[in-house]
Amino acid sequence: MMRPSLVALAAILPLVAHADSDTEPVEKVEVRGHYDNGVGTSGAASQGAVTAELIANRPALRPGELLEFVPGVIVTQHSGDGKANQYFLRGFNLDHGTDFATFVDGMPVNMRTHAHGQGYTDLNFLIPELVDRINYKKGPYYADEGDFASAGAAHMTLANKLKENTASVTVGENQYVRSVVTGSTPLAAGTLVYGAELAHNNGPWVTPEAFHKSLGVLRYAQGASDDQFTVTGMFYKGAWYASNQIPLRAVQSGALDEFGAVDTSDGGRTSRYSLSATMRKRSSDSLLQASAYVVQSSLTLFNDFTYFLDDPVNGDQSRQSEKRRMGGFDVAQTWFSHWGGLDVSNKVGLQGRYDYLSPLGLYATRNEQTLSVISESKVKEGSLGAYLENTVQWRDWLRTIAGLRYDRYRFDVNSSIAENSGKVSAGTTSPKFSVVLGPWAKTEFFINYGEGFHSNDARGTTVHLTPKELLPTDPVTPLVKTRGAELGARTEFIPGLQSSMALWKLRSASELVFSGDAGDTSPSRGSYRSGVEWNNHYIANAWLLFDLDMAYSRAHYTEHDEVGDYIPGAVGKVASFGATISDLGPWSAAFQLRYFGPRPLIEDNSIRSAATAIAYARLGYKLNRRWTVQLDAFNLFDRRVSDVDYYYASRLQGEPAEGVTDIHYHPAERRTMRVTVKTTF
Repeated sequence: MMRPSLVALAAILPLVAHADSDTEPVEKVEVRGHYDNGVGTSGAASQGAVTAELIANRPALRPGELLEFVPGVIVTQHSGDGKANQYFLRGFNLDHGTDFATFVDGMPVNMRTHAHGQGYTDLNFLIPELVDRINYKKGPYYADEGDFASAGAAHMTLANKLKENTASVTVGENQYVRSVVTGSTPLAAGTLVYGAELAHNNGPWVTPEAFHKSLGVLRYAQGASDDQFTVTGMFYKGAWYASNQIPLRAVQSGALDEFGAVDTSDGGRTSRYSLSATMRKRSSDSLLQASAYVVQSSLTLFNDFTYFLDDPVNGDQSRQSEKRRMGGFDVAQTWFSHWGGLDVSNKVGLQGRYDYLSPLGLYATRNEQTLSVISESKVKEGSLGAYLENTVQWRDWLRTIAGLRYDRYRFDVNSSIAENSGKVSAGTTSPKFSVVLGPWAKTEFFINYGEGFHSNDARGTTVHLTPKELLPTDPVTPLVKTRGAELGARTEFIPGLQSSMALWKLRSASELVFSGDAGDTSPSRGSYRSGVEWNNHYIANAWLLFDLDMAYSRAHYTEHDEVGDYIPGAVGKVASFGATISDLGPWSAAFQLRYFGPRPLIEDNSIRSAATAIAYARLGYKLNRRWTVQLDAFNLFDRRVSDVDYYYASRLQGEPAEGVTDIHYHPAERRTMRVTVKTTF
């Protein structure tokens, strides 16, 4: 087991700090090296892009943390690393992805009607070294964004060509090993891009996580940016034992280690295979963009969150499993023209998706052995979305973007509980409108309005009996409307600095979601969220970049209830500070501090989580033209904090039959060191 010394890190850092103290600052700094968020590049202050250079320079504990490059997003984990992460943004506990849409090369990552949670977003199939760009948007202001995009959306694109071919091996504490090979080579009239990864990690858990994954990417790209197409094949397989959240009372009493588990047989296994294609063709007066994909995936999860509350003999472990086949397309045509001397563009788009799940099940288990079937379904879910978008440059300082979107869904559920079978159709219309003013003194202003939605689990739209208790219940609304607005500003007035601020609000008709853990719907009231974000990216000189992102939000239910109007898990304060040193002679370094503020855990706000602040650091040294060594430190200051907190009733053996209401938390990993050796070939 490796235990690299922090003393070595402390000894080297001063050398880095003074390695080039006489360097003169450059007169003009190009910010686009890490970001593409300049004035005139977007329709909202909260829209932007991150490039591969920054992604490569920052350490990440898990692949899902790629989304933390989106300002204000928090990525945590409450279970095994093979499971989708927990996401937070703009006052939302997004669970595993609801209300934040994620795409990889046009393929939607969010899984609707998922065995574990609506919008389930598992990014473990990604090789971060192959991600070329992350384009992000926040708010429901964009006509080309549909399901799950109310809080925001992120579109990741893979590289069509790599600057160099690399092979790397990373080793760390707790038997962490990761080996990666990436590269590209000319093929026919295009380029073949490839990547492969093998990884293993036990984590700090008393019961080793034994997370093992293998994944690969093969991609062919041809043409330039104005006339190109790509075809990409991806595969991923993973298996692990889970370290689920644990009751605080058991840790405080000494009955359970803080890295222990109540049910050591929890875990999972998953697979994902995909084939996708994209095309982009531009002429002087038009742009055609198209993508299509097919995905086959499977997941089996064993979870026990309440221990012996429901079943005092066998325990409450359940198995959630699904096998999915998914296909879809996205095609858009844009025409550029002049109307009465005005620059105008008109865009028409059509998006379709079809999911077939069989079986989609929830089972009572003990030590991963099936005891009974709670529910088992065959689900067919199809959707079609069409949109129009018009952009007019009225003056040098005035631009408008108007859009209209319509989505139609059809749900077809065949359940083992006959009363829960059925077919439902639903549609929703979403208008969008934005005004961009400026620039004046390298500063522009934004006014944004839009309506959006998220779909609910198909099983919830046809349910009439709760799966566990077989009690009468009402179906949920198939498509839940959201409505948002934003005022923003972006400036580059100070050389080298991009700064933006956004004041936003978002109203949701309902917080309804389908609970995969319980097998039924979890209805709640409508909600209202509002907040402010301030994002800053500053390149002090050619080798030094600073980031400072801060966000504050408030969330509450819109319908009063005596139990309280706070939304459990709604994040209030988020902050992130980063410093990146690159190409300082042979040296490179990075520091990232993330603050995740306290949240209400119940509706009356009487129980709150603690804040979490965690720092990452990286130090790199280029030995020669081909070889590089990096040292990464996670939770640099070794803080004993939690990744995520919940408050609910559970029962340990010997406790009252009604259980004990308590905080259940997932501890953040203690300080962890990893060393990477990388070579180019």
